[in-house]
Amino acid sequence: MTEEKVKVLIIGSGPAGYTAAIYAARAGLKPVLYQGGQPGGQLTITNDVENYPGYPEGINGPQMMVDFQKQAERFGTDVRFGLATKVDFSGYPHKVIIDDKHEITANAVIISTGASAKWLGLESEQRLNGMGVSACAVCDGFFYKGQDVVVVGAGDTAAEEATYLSNICNKVTMLVRRDEMRASKIMQRRVEKTKNIEVLWNTETEEVLGKDAVEGVRVVNNVTGEKSEIKATGFFVAIGHKPNTEIFKDYLDLNEAGYILTKAGSTKTKVEGVFASGDAQDFTYRQAVTAAGTGCMAALDAERFLAEKEDELEQQEVTEKA
Repeated sequence: MTEEKVKVLIIGSGPAGYTAAIYAARAGLKPVLYQGGQPGGQLTITNDVENYPGYPEGINGPQMMVDFQKQAERFGTDVRFGLATKVDFSGYPHKVIIDDKHEITANAVIISTGASAKWLGLESEQRLNGMGVSACAVCDGFFYKGQDVVVVGAGDTAAEEATYLSNICNKVTMLVRRDEMRASKIMQRRVEKTKNIEVLWNTETEEVLGKDAVEGVRVVNNVTGEKSEIKATGFFVAIGHKPNTEIFKDYLDLNEAGYILTKAGSTKTKVEGVFASGDAQDFTYRQAVTAAGTGCMAALDAERFLAEKEDELEQQEVTEKA
């Protein structure tokens, strides 16, 4: 196994990772960034981004991530392909294994591994992803203004997505696979009180219809077996997200859903010199702009940590010489 020492290691790309890289590089920290299994993160499967400041005409998601990467590289970030497969935060400096074959020792680690949307697993769902299929109503709802859409899910996320879309769309149909919702009572009441939301109970998706864009959804009642089709131009899957944090569970505090817990008002984790940013620790907002914000915070937290660490080492040297 090859070995390497770096000052700042950033695990994962996307708005959080690249923003952290921009700030760390400008601070002279010579960051090394590994892009992970999905270079650019979830925005690489988003066609149009219209709610990120600075792009008045909107921008294609993959192109936006290319721009972020170029900006990070412009200031000296070493951007590499590769996936972090194991970490060891039991001592200092920290150790991270890349692709099971390259060991990096880092003075500071910024985690920006993001989260992955949970999908139904349908071929049509994946084929039409970004062409009417979405996992984020706040991101993509605007494109369906005045249209009919479908939301899949029964929890708070689904209820929130449906009520958000109800303010934009003509009609929202919620597909709930059981005869009750898992959402909190207050969210259920909001759904019930919203006139243009219709809930179909005991209903599951069989296929998303359409060739080049979503045209409708074929559903099946799992009690009667009856099938029907719903006309819609948008299909929103709201069954949750899974943070990409599995390799950190033995060293960092995670909540019950797997998101990394950070100290209030910072990106600091329970391990000194390890910071978490973006959707790996944000289970509330999950937006590109908030991910970028925490990426900035993580780089600033890392910079301050390293400066304090250098001061400690200098003081130790002075003490030892005396």
